[in-house]
Amino acid sequence: MTKEDLIQLSERNITEEQVNQQVAQLKRGTAYVKLVRPATIGDGIIRMTDDQVQKMTEAFEEDREYYQCTKFVPASGAASRMFKDLFTFIENGVETKFTEVFFAHIHYFAFFEDLDKACKKLYGEGVDNLVSAGRKVEVVKALLLEDGLCYGKLPKALLKFHHYEHFNRLALEEHLVEAARYAAGADGTARLHFTVSPEHEQLFKDTVKELIDSYEAKYGVHYEIGYSCQKPSTDTVAIDADGNLFREKDGKLLFRPGGHGALIENLNDLAGEIVFIKNIDNIVPETRLETTVTYKKALAGMLLRLQQLSFEYLEMLDEGGLTEDDLDEIMTFAKDQLHIDIPDFVKAYEPMEKIDFLYDRLNRPMRVCGMVKNEGEPGGGPFWVKNNDDEVSLQVVESSQIDHGKEDQEAIFKGATHFNPVDLVCGCWNYKGEAFNLTEYVDPSTGFVSSKSKDGRELKALELPGLWNGAMADWITLFVEVPIETFNPVKTVNDLLKVMHQ
Repeated sequence: MTKEDLIQLSERNITEEQVNQQVAQLKRGTAYVKLVRPATIGDGIIRMTDDQVQKMTEAFEEDREYYQCTKFVPASGAASRMFKDLFTFIENGVETKFTEVFFAHIHYFAFFEDLDKACKKLYGEGVDNLVSAGRKVEVVKALLLEDGLCYGKLPKALLKFHHYEHFNRLALEEHLVEAARYAAGADGTARLHFTVSPEHEQLFKDTVKELIDSYEAKYGVHYEIGYSCQKPSTDTVAIDADGNLFREKDGKLLFRPGGHGALIENLNDLAGEIVFIKNIDNIVPETRLETTVTYKKALAGMLLRLQQLSFEYLEMLDEGGLTEDDLDEIMTFAKDQLHIDIPDFVKAYEPMEKIDFLYDRLNRPMRVCGMVKNEGEPGGGPFWVKNNDDEVSLQVVESSQIDHGKEDQEAIFKGATHFNPVDLVCGCWNYKGEAFNLTEYVDPSTGFVSSKSKDGRELKALELPGLWNGAMADWITLFVEVPIETFNPVKTVNDLLKVMHQ
């Protein structure tokens, strides 16, 4: 470390020790998780009956006034990946099945009117005339590039996603609608928090300022909206082919964003009591929202019910004077209702050891995660996992965390019946009404090492444990099956043509 290096670290609020730990992890490589078995219905995944859904929904409605609810939306990424195929089309002009679908249904996109105006301004012709004349590349340029709508650089939140009879809505607006439906308190305050990139923060604020009055009037709520950016202190270093710290051409250390796992810091700073987490692109038009709202409330109702029981038991453990029957009752609750693995040897513990064990297991943040049936979508799923201390727990695991070269691990991975749609309700306060320090419940070993290149030189990069993966590894975790209709991500622009987005 040079004097200049230490200045760089200080500017980012990163310690030398953190860098040493990151370098050690980069040299070790990805520590694959040890899958025990897939979580399935009746073994880690709860399937609610219609009656139970109704009861949990009613429980949330009855009790929500006693809690502070916030909707937390990771929204910092630019939409460039959503238009990857269209950027390729600009470069080579070669039509593909993707571009054929895009142009055949171009009138169905909520941004069509804006695109038509942009084309007339730039080229003196509307979209239809340009397409008829074979000038499709120009249409795409008007959509993506800066002198047009600039959709290639904007965040997904600020793109027009849905067309209604008399207006169109940004993805951001659909989250305002959702928040009014299930994140508003007894005082009518609907709290939202968006994580944004620094270059888009002001645009977010300006857009919300324009919209908020009309939405507050329409839905009878008062919005309390917060923003935060990924902290520079969560950036990670990289190493070169020789295992040395990777440096830029000017000799400065290269720092890279640590991935969405860095947002555990933002979630921790939020210090919210009950937090709904959902990705920016997983929304539907208001006309198709009922199933989503019902299940959000049902997941929250389940969280509140289990959290309240857990808090009562923690108070008993805190006060002491418990009988063996009391301890057995708490252990049964932890095992059967919270899906906490209780090793056989715990049964032989002395009463005080049991109290310490149960207190430690119950006094943690809690999350209830919706899971949809696996229909071939790429991404993580629910599994029973064994950690380095031989503790077994429920975890959301990404494909990149698994050693696919091991037959047994690959077989377990392929045996997964469900998929993680990022649909979480989190209880982030303890039984004393204090916010947990969420950074204490991260498993740092679950970071992912990948091979990249910069300026023609190979490097190894480190991604922090994912927000709903290793960053929540030590949380109490419940998996609940939710309908596939609640999962409608927009990964490519053509996803907006799917029925649920029309």
